[in-house]
Amino acid sequence: MDAVLRRRGLMLVLSSPSGAGKTTIARRLLADDDNLSMSVSATTRAKRPGEVSGVDYLFIDKTTFNLMLNRGELLEHARVFSNFYGTPRAPVDAALSSGRDMLFDIDWQGTQQLREAARDDLVSIFILPPSTRALEERLRKRAQDPPEVVAERMSEAADEMSHWPEYDYVIVNSDIDSSVMQVRAILTAERARRDRLLGLGEFVRGLQAGH
Repeated sequence: MDAVLRRRGLMLVLSSPSGAGKTTIARRLLADDDNLSMSVSATTRAKRPGEVSGVDYLFIDKTTFNLMLNRGELLEHARVFSNFYGTPRAPVDAALSSGRDMLFDIDWQGTQQLREAARDDLVSIFILPPSTRALEERLRKRAQDPPEVVAERMSEAADEMSHWPEYDYVIVNSDIDSSVMQVRAILTAERARRDRLLGLGEFVRGLQAGH
């Protein structure tokens, strides 16, 4: 039987302005990859229709969020549109140690904090829309937010997009199939990085010794 090297899991971050397609890309990746799990963020915002607590988000009040933050139980946290978001630390640490990869749908603020906390485990991708008009059309078609919220998200988009240089990779989401393919290629390459493979030096020395 061929030897199989164990590896440490990685954190795959997808960020974009709201409506650029990162959630759709994330769902496609999760459906096709058994070794990739979604990191479930805690948030103080209200549930949207169809969302399930513990699956889409961990919906909590601000008091509980602050307690988790003060106890050091959040790997990252951010305030977005008057609500708070954060990633519980324990599930991520357990997954990476077991060789599982975690997918994050977070903004640039959270990505900065993840980079500071665990740079070697992080792979970050920024998703751009093909145009401002396309972004606005996608937001309106979602029909989840009232017109004033769409306008607010559009006003924030320019600032969010200014953070693209902070990411390892950038993808322009003109076509969802092509974008998913690009993210898959990035994930495949990053999984093969030598610094993620555990015991690689010992394995190679065994090969050199004829084992």
